[in-house]
Amino acid sequence: MTVPLALLGLLEREPSHGYDLKRDYDAYFGRGKPLPPGQVYSTLSRLARDGKVVMGEVGPGTGPDRKRYVITDLGATELQTWLATPAEAEPHLQTVLFTKVVLALLLERDAAGYLDAQRAAHLGRMRELTEVRRGGSLVDRLLADHGLFHLEADLRWIDQTAARLGALAEEVRG
Repeated sequence: MTVPLALLGLLEREPSHGYDLKRDYDAYFGRGKPLPPGQVYSTLSRLARDGKVVMGEVGPGTGPDRKRYVITDLGATELQTWLATPAEAEPHLQTVLFTKVVLALLLERDAAGYLDAQRAAHLGRMRELTEVRRGGSLVDRLLADHGLFHLEADLRWIDQTAARLGALAEEVRG
């Protein structure tokens, strides 16, 4: 998900100040990785420059005046198009995992050890996400499920790659 489109979606719901947009973004999308305030305002500035939002009323705040942002028809059209367009199918053909394995093999380093360490890290993260599933809100449980499914796919790939390391080493060292 891109930050500009998420902010447009929050603005379509209701006009908001940057502070409120950050709070809502973090509550819905930023679990574990909150959006930096500077990114909110730089994104709003670009959206305004591109005619997708406009500043509405400006009111006093505890610091500088608080600018209220409103989505424009152009912004609403872009949001609707994005929502209606299916996301590009994954996976990327060259992931970080793959890159590390190939480089380890090319440099005659311990690719199997790397895969073992990565497997252990994935299993640790899966345990954490399983705990979230047990006690979290519905949103947290669904996000944990999403993460778990991706980690499970990675683990299958790690196992297959580990079983084929010899053949892969021959191929990449050619």
